[in-house]
Amino acid sequence: MAETIDVVVVRVFTDDRGANGNELGILRSSPATHNREQEIATGLGFSETVFVDEVGPDAPEGRGATIRIFTPASELPFAGHPSVGTAWWLAHEHMSVAVLHEKAGDVTVRDDGNLTWITADPAWTPTFEWLPLRSPEDVDALDPLAFTSGQHYAYAWLDEEKGLLRARMFAPAMGIIEDEATGAAAIAVTTRLGRDLSISQGEGSELFTERGDDGLVRVGGRTIYDRTIAVSL
Repeated sequence: MAETIDVVVVRVFTDDRGANGNELGILRSSPATHNREQEIATGLGFSETVFVDEVGPDAPEGRGATIRIFTPASELPFAGHPSVGTAWWLAHEHMSVAVLHEKAGDVTVRDDGNLTWITADPAWTPTFEWLPLRSPEDVDALDPLAFTSGQHYAYAWLDEEKGLLRARMFAPAMGIIEDEATGAAAIAVTTRLGRDLSISQGEGSELFTERGDDGLVRVGGRTIYDRTIAVSL
């Protein structure tokens, strides 16, 4: 007999009006999802889907959650927008955590009341092919279908003095034609450029980054609940 499970959908890195943002599917792991995570993520088709395996007071910093992250094509050891979105959702469900246990390592969480922040090691991010362009208009003019392999991050300054960046990301290697907002890439480009950034990506999603003295990078943004969908397995 088929079993129906609920998938919570949030949008991560919205603008200050709650518009745009990258959709994220979130599920609580269960016997029904065990060993079917990739199949479920592929069927859902979100750029990333998170399975929350466990939530408990198991970290020195406080309560932690163990999560797994899947694109439509593969499992990721770490990803930014799923980390931010899951941290926000757990807080929204009165299960706030101080750390997310991911395949790459422990990701710390901070909520300042407006933005949800996670801190990660830039070494955990995927390898991107960087496309620094002359103007935001050049970034906007790119055709996603022109990218047939790899992971490409195109960017140009909106205001270099203020650290404002326009960006788009194309990742056919992950099964993603174009990603609306990419936290891991924001961490990586912050390290590449050596400065804190405010990034406008995709249709107008907003990401913020801060460098730490320890070499780690924080990425933060707004998340909102979008909908819950029922999926039959």
